[in-house]
Amino acid sequence: MAGGIRSAAFGLFGFYRLYSGRLEREIRAGDIPNHMALILDGNRRWARRHLTMTSDGHGRGADAVENLLDWCEELDIKIVTLYALSAENLSRNDQELQDLFELIRARLEKLLADPRIHRSRMRVKAIGRIGMLPDTIRDVLHRLDEATKGYDSRFLNIALAYGGQYEMVDAVKKIGEKIREGRLKVDEIDRGVIESNLYTSHLPQPSPDMILRTSGEKRLSGFLMWQSAYSELVFMDIFWPEFRKIDLMRAIRTFQKRRRRLGR
Repeated sequence: MAGGIRSAAFGLFGFYRLYSGRLEREIRAGDIPNHMALILDGNRRWARRHLTMTSDGHGRGADAVENLLDWCEELDIKIVTLYALSAENLSRNDQELQDLFELIRARLEKLLADPRIHRSRMRVKAIGRIGMLPDTIRDVLHRLDEATKGYDSRFLNIALAYGGQYEMVDAVKKIGEKIREGRLKVDEIDRGVIESNLYTSHLPQPSPDMILRTSGEKRLSGFLMWQSAYSELVFMDIFWPEFRKIDLMRAIRTFQKRRRRLGR
């Protein structure tokens, strides 16, 4: 019996490898998204399903992010934007949020020490209302920004204390301040001016080609409201901690099957 189980498991693993290899060859022959944004959803529900602590779900989700960065480098996805923590989440004042803050701080410290960001010349930047975050997180974000501000081969954007409506409000305030100071006239406001005042203004391509959300939810929850106007949306019925390379490739294959008109 044990031998039969091992044989079946080996057979499934072999099938998975064959399918994964064929899928990767197929997507490499097509257009790979240059900028991919992800809503990392499902950590809590994964923890409940596995009868474990919520913190375990967040920890497994953080592990999945580290794997994702490897896969994106392998597939030559140049810009990755991750929705990790919404501004609305900060209204909670419970132990889960404190645990999440500590996890984010620890993983950011690990990223700062990761030679991959220097080898690949990856610019790492947080987007959102960073002032709402604890000092410990703001400190490591500042050090990451300083360490990578000269890089421009790849970009990793981490949306923390982020809200799409807040981003628009902050952009309007910046534009209003420029008008008040006489640096900008009202009739000079156009799409370019607005884009230059968004959180993503440092990117060579602020608008994602594809936005992926896990967990089965089919909404953007305010993520990149301006930038997502012509993004292809892909929703997957899998919790983020379970996300695999084959899931990423399946999402890219879905993206490649779409006919992108970009409003034309």
